[in-house]
Amino acid sequence: MSIYKRYCTEIVDEQGALQDISLNYPDNFNFAYDVVDAIAAETPEKRAMVWCNAENEEAFFTFRDMKEQSDRMANVFKAAGLKKGDRVMLVLKRHYEYWFAVLALHKLGVTAIPATHMLTVRDYVYRIRMAKVNGIVCTPYGEAAEHLKAAVEEVGSNSILWTVRRDIPGYRNMTEEMKEASSELERVDTKATDPMLLYFTSGTTGYPKGVIHDFSYPLAHIVTAKYWQQAQEDGLHFTVAETGWAKASWGKLYGQWLIGSAVMVFDFDNFDPKQLCSVINRYGVTSFCAPPTVYRYLVRKGIPDMPSLKHATTAGEILAPEVFRRFQQRTGLELCEGYGQTETTLLMANFKGMDPVEGSMGRISPLYNIELRDKEGNPVEDGEIGEVVILPPESGKQIGVFCGYLDNQEQYDHVWRDGVYHTGDAAYRDEQGLYWFHGRFDDIIKTGGYRVGPYEVENVLMEHPAVVECSVIGVPDKLRGQAIKAFVVLGHGEPTPEMEKEIKDFTNSRLAEYKWVRLIEFVKEMPKTISGKIRKTELRAANN
Repeated sequence: MSIYKRYCTEIVDEQGALQDISLNYPDNFNFAYDVVDAIAAETPEKRAMVWCNAENEEAFFTFRDMKEQSDRMANVFKAAGLKKGDRVMLVLKRHYEYWFAVLALHKLGVTAIPATHMLTVRDYVYRIRMAKVNGIVCTPYGEAAEHLKAAVEEVGSNSILWTVRRDIPGYRNMTEEMKEASSELERVDTKATDPMLLYFTSGTTGYPKGVIHDFSYPLAHIVTAKYWQQAQEDGLHFTVAETGWAKASWGKLYGQWLIGSAVMVFDFDNFDPKQLCSVINRYGVTSFCAPPTVYRYLVRKGIPDMPSLKHATTAGEILAPEVFRRFQQRTGLELCEGYGQTETTLLMANFKGMDPVEGSMGRISPLYNIELRDKEGNPVEDGEIGEVVILPPESGKQIGVFCGYLDNQEQYDHVWRDGVYHTGDAAYRDEQGLYWFHGRFDDIIKTGGYRVGPYEVENVLMEHPAVVECSVIGVPDKLRGQAIKAFVVLGHGEPTPEMEKEIKDFTNSRLAEYKWVRLIEFVKEMPKTISGKIRKTELRAANN
């Protein structure tokens, strides 16, 4: 029996679709002790992780390995003086040491701060200063160690610096220190309400916010892994995500291990579709999750046979209908889209037991009570765009929703105004009860008395063969209040008046007249956050 059943009660229908779920856990629940170590005690040789890199190195880890290595690293942290309540940043790319580190920090009650190696010195300075970081474990490859050391010096921080595998000046070698550390650790008392993870958002509308999750957070990912990704007991789940992003917590650790699936980790820097498919086939991956960008590459470069793959999911950006259809034609698998935030777990998805619909976010997770509301806080009718808001349960504690913004109670109170959590995302529900994403609620364009979500226009634009990227905003217009303007990056062809007319005609012939694109500006690239999200605020600022 999967260990997750100790912590939840499920109700499913005859198709296996989840109808209701309630989570039950002790006040001192700690994923590292109560899941990883518990599995290690009962089935020590159970497979936990398969790891490989672009250089064809590979490693296999059991749950006993995970327990022993995380205990060793925890003892290194303890010997260095780190304790419950401290904060440690992890910049470890896709190295297997990330899993040792995050579990070790959970065991000590030290808040883990995953961060990407792609950040600049300025980015690290901001995070180290904001979070008052006590320690850092860093990859030895690339410029990250140099950038972090410079950032620590600029801040004047006393952070202890470790790297792994190699000796780097100014850093302690965690790999060597772990060899001398004990593989036994006495349990540290932590509470389910203690801070466990701190993620910095991508900052699409301002400086990145520090999002804090407590120790109950992993349990909310049972739904993510079992009913959306459909990871299997003793299967092998592969999510394409670097450990610096919250998507790694969604697909490379908590939910998968709770339901008894191993995780596949491919440690690479430059994406190569052939290598990715080779990994899937070499190790027998059974479930796969990746952003639409990965599927677009696969479709363009050619999808080989992947006989072990049973389920595929995607989230994070626009998925062109053509990609959905071509992936299904080639593999027989329908891509199941999902939706959530760094501040939450999975909120909506094309879940197990339902027929996935291309472009739709699917239905609401039974874990959450969600409504769509207008600017005045009133529920909207089917077909009308509203903001996605979460209504907390009677207990007041919504598992899976973050417990605070770092040193920003005012912003936390703002998003929880009127007794509900405001996601800031816009969507509508159709007559079949399916939900459709429409971008940020504040991005809604008001044109000629109508409200238009940029996402629906962008989705059509992306179907034009010359368009590789686009973003739509509203710009001032005397006649309509706002006119719809599209920024377009071309994959081929020239940015000529003829191309502009061709794209307009193509798009507008597929949209209701009030949604027509009135203006097009060709650009070489979009302003983006470090995570690749387009900064519409910059586009609007230059056009208002």
